[in-house]
Amino acid sequence: MTEPEIKPKPCPICGKPAQPEYRPFCSARCADVDLHRWLGEVYRVETPETPERPDRGDEE
Repeated sequence: MTEPEIKPKPCPICGKPAQPEYRPFCSARCADVDLHRWLGEVYRVETPETPERPDRGDEE
């Protein structure tokens, strides 16, 4: 019995085939683009929580 061939996923940035040395990306450039998006807070994880409001003790 042969195992089914697993098709590699494309690069999440540009859609080209992923390269093993940069997986899951196709190049260092796409990896850097992804890192820049994370650091620039472009990507966000949705949560059901609401942000805490600062204490309003000094306002009347």
